[in-house]
Amino acid sequence: MSFAPDLFVGKTVVVVGGTSGIGAAAAMAFAGLGADLHVAGLNASDPRAPAGISVTVTELDVRDAAALASFLDPLPRIDVLVNCAGVSRDRDEWNSEAFANVMAINFFPVMEASLLARPKMGKGAAIINIASMYATFGAADRPAYASSKGAIVQLTKSLAQEYAPDVRVNAVAPGWIVTPLSHGLFSDETASAPIMARIPFGRWGEAREIADAIVYLASPAAGYITGAVLPVDGGYLTV
Repeated sequence: MSFAPDLFVGKTVVVVGGTSGIGAAAAMAFAGLGADLHVAGLNASDPRAPAGISVTVTELDVRDAAALASFLDPLPRIDVLVNCAGVSRDRDEWNSEAFANVMAINFFPVMEASLLARPKMGKGAAIINIASMYATFGAADRPAYASSKGAIVQLTKSLAQEYAPDVRVNAVAPGWIVTPLSHGLFSDETASAPIMARIPFGRWGEAREIADAIVYLASPAAGYITGAVLPVDGGYLTV
């Protein structure tokens, strides 16, 4: 246990894109710390989606702005918002339609959810966005994904300035993390070998390790941190 078990008791936490992968790990971390948790994303009825007495899960396509508003509007208060919806179409992203679709999932809902949540957030609230190592160096094989994550970094910094000092806005930039999105590459030993060789920790990360960073940035321990992008990559970007 990395945190006090009652750290988020009495707090309302929202995770958009929280039905699988990093989002689900973050959601369950908050639930385990006592939060009143509201999760939205695709495949909400999947047995692997977050569940629990204090957890509500809503089926949501984040591209639907009206549905996103309907999800957030009933909540009287939001203490923590985690924006975690994401997708990659790899080399298909060089197609303009696929590029636009990735941006519509990865980037625009971050702005929309942040705008909708802000009136419900009081002093000490926090927004945590999920960026990526690809925000740093780009990628020929996934240009939309890299662009969306770079945009999230700049939006995070802009929101941090606009919402200060009451609401802190930060981002986590995961490296190579084992999730449903990356499992195919992780399982391909030939393709994964050069990645592993560059990671000083010598292994891919786990979703729970990103969840820990998200919880930290949402906690009072990060009370003077805003506009920051925290790499959680086992040292990948240091090489």
